[in-house]
Amino acid sequence: MAKLKLRQNSLIGDRLPVFTVRFIVALALIVLGLAWIVYYYWGARPGLSGKHHGIRFISDLEGWNYLIGFVLLFLGLIVSAHPSTPLGRGRGVVVGMLGCFLIGLVWICVFYIWSNSLDSVWVFNDLGQKNLLVGIGFMAVGFAFATRWE
Repeated sequence: MAKLKLRQNSLIGDRLPVFTVRFIVALALIVLGLAWIVYYYWGARPGLSGKHHGIRFISDLEGWNYLIGFVLLFLGLIVSAHPSTPLGRGRGVVVGMLGCFLIGLVWICVFYIWSNSLDSVWVFNDLGQKNLLVGIGFMAVGFAFATRWE
């Protein structure tokens, strides 16, 4: 019984902080990646007329914007897999791992189900076959979380 009380007290006293520098950097990378993709799709992508609008250097990058956005997103998720962040320890590892695996699986399934009518699904319509790489990228990030699982 004394061991149990000692173990409980040490768990309560040894709580790690939630908002570490690494966690804030990870959140910033994730938000920046998502914002980059959304801005390019809705603000800088060439319209039906083929005319570029929005920030010029972003619209000049064209399809590379998706690579930049998804790399930032995946990098933020990988940075969050460190034990100093809530997703890198305890149950957070399982949540991050399974979440990335499921998002990757759903991404690939959505691509295959709507592959004949991708014009109606935003971002998917611009990526084409590269949607497979995005789904596999989410699964690869899931494996980064899996290396932290104890």
